[in-house]
Amino acid sequence: MQFTEGGCLCAAIRYRISGIPLSSIVCHCATCRRASAAPTVAWLTIDRARFQFLSGSPRIYQSSRDVVRRFCEICGTPLTYENAGSPNTIDVTTASLDVPDLHPPTMEVWLEHKLGWQTANDSLGHYRRGTSDVQGS
Repeated sequence: MQFTEGGCLCAAIRYRISGIPLSSIVCHCATCRRASAAPTVAWLTIDRARFQFLSGSPRIYQSSRDVVRRFCEICGTPLTYENAGSPNTIDVTTASLDVPDLHPPTMEVWLEHKLGWQTANDSLGHYRRGTSDVQGS
């Protein structure tokens, strides 16, 4: 079985993903921007049963009614996103992986929230909102 590990900047929190992610995206939504203070966030969607924290206890922040985000309370690294509407999956910040290049994104989502000074990557699939929307930017 393939394992991928990652963690926060200060190494207080470590996690492991077993197997292959379900998807790899770049999100342009306004809440991801605010939660990360970055123009986009790259996420891996993982089957929840294939994700585990190895050490440390991330802090929980409920960013909306159905969404919980976990982060390191020491260094502030954003780690996961959990949506009550998808109880069997968890999203993990790609950049918190030890080797982020192992899982490059295949699509960009929430392009309707994209900052005006950013350009979309033409080699990726584009979605105005989430992946359930009709493709197209």
